[in-house]
Amino acid sequence: MKTNTGHALITMLRSAAIALGLVIVSQGALAQDAAKAPRKDMVLKGDAKCTRCHDEGEEVPVLAIGKTKHGTVADGRTPTCTSCHGESDTHANKPANAKERPKPQRVFSKKGGTSPEVQNGACLTCHQGDPQRIHWKSSVHASQDLTCSSCHKVHTGHDDVRDKLTQPQVCFNCHKDKRVQVNKPSRHPVLEGKVSCSDCHNAHGNNPKQMVKASVVETCYTCHLEKRGPFV
Repeated sequence: MKTNTGHALITMLRSAAIALGLVIVSQGALAQDAAKAPRKDMVLKGDAKCTRCHDEGEEVPVLAIGKTKHGTVADGRTPTCTSCHGESDTHANKPANAKERPKPQRVFSKKGGTSPEVQNGACLTCHQGDPQRIHWKSSVHASQDLTCSSCHKVHTGHDDVRDKLTQPQVCFNCHKDKRVQVNKPSRHPVLEGKVSCSDCHNAHGNNPKQMVKASVVETCYTCHLEKRGPFV
């Protein structure tokens, strides 16, 4: 009887151990499922597929877009990452046979492999209707294959070309002769921040001098009213 009782006790202990093990395994599986729960958007709606890699540790602070107009979540027009860069499925999920991760569908840089027309097309999807940009496709800058990202920086809280103090330095990157001219004794007060390039020029315009008005003199009269006349 004692032997049978001992065997029964051992059998009960083994059953209890197995049951406990199953509980631990199931809890571990639940924990793994919780860990694999869908990631939450960090800045823009639907950006979780991008921010699993592109986070605060990025060399280029892409999440700073949340400090810009493009990151205003209260505005229904606010784009998502894929609105500009495309779905980029192979970039987000690297194919098993690929040696390097494929680039996004649209890359906004000179060396990204995306044509200027395609890059600008992504921007013009939203920014085409504004009177200041309606003539972009026939502008001098567009004919030189410049892109919006050549001057504008989207993933930063401070876009230099939209700041009156820093805008000239962006323009001087190409218009190097103007950098010399604004340092001459007789000049517009550009360096002092009282006048900026866009006060006179419309970079998205299509007239020969890309002036904000129809002609050079009309643009000048905007400030120099005493020159308009008529004179006696």
